[in-house]
Amino acid sequence: MRSSNPVFSRRGFSRDNGYAGFNTAQQPQAGGNPYAQAPTNPYATNPYAQQDTQQGVPQAPARSGAMTIDDVVSRTAITLGTVVAGAVVAWLALPVDAANVNKSYGIAIGAALIAFVLAMVQSFKRRPTPALILGYAAFEGVFLGVISSVVTTYVSAGAVPQAVLGTMAVFAGVLIAYKTRLIRVNRRFTGFVMAAAIGFMLLMLVNLLFSAIGGGDGLGFRSGGLGILFGIIGIVLGACFLALDFKQVEDGITYGAPREESWLAAFGLTMTLVWIYLEALRLISILQGND
Repeated sequence: MRSSNPVFSRRGFSRDNGYAGFNTAQQPQAGGNPYAQAPTNPYATNPYAQQDTQQGVPQAPARSGAMTIDDVVSRTAITLGTVVAGAVVAWLALPVDAANVNKSYGIAIGAALIAFVLAMVQSFKRRPTPALILGYAAFEGVFLGVISSVVTTYVSAGAVPQAVLGTMAVFAGVLIAYKTRLIRVNRRFTGFVMAAAIGFMLLMLVNLLFSAIGGGDGLGFRSGGLGILFGIIGIVLGACFLALDFKQVEDGITYGAPREESWLAAFGLTMTLVWIYLEALRLISILQGND
């Protein structure tokens, strides 16, 4: 399964004819997953030793140095902790009162651009670089800290905790739905999410363009009734991306991805959670502003 998340899209976390192995150049073979076959999976010494009871696909046995769920959890905690630390520092060090808000906004935009560059560099590297991932998390945290402080100061003091709780609720809900197979990540699901995400991003870019030309909120996709609708759509898309991320992590563990890939799993999950938090914060801001 090829993920829409750029962090995973170049990796061979795949059960169904993926196109790129873990730093290998093998092509998929018709009728089976190339990473579950001994000739093409360098991490499977006896791939037919076990069977995946859910999919009926050969599963590679555990090996030394393979990624585990504990690795993913610990790396994700470190990465999210860095985001939180950056946000706290920015919140405390960058005031958003009337005299300093423009300066703080400028720093936040600069931090977001740096985070974007670091994310793109890591996304196109063949191997994970923890320094790049943690650098992304730190700068992303600065951006989130300033934005959260602005919302707290000018919109609602309770918006940030509500957005955090909402993000946690979405994460827990999607995880439960995925583990109980209420959500089944297959090609049709992935295609739908990809198409919806492309359409969503194009609309947001058009709205941003009209906003830059005419001022205000452009076409109104980020305020009022349309803003509420698109905020909900953004959160739903984030939840779908979480399901894709869970699928990639599960497949990476199943097919014996190297332990270093857990940094990429943490990176992808962090990107998705940041997306959900921002959409939740925006939605709550609109709802609070309409009160």
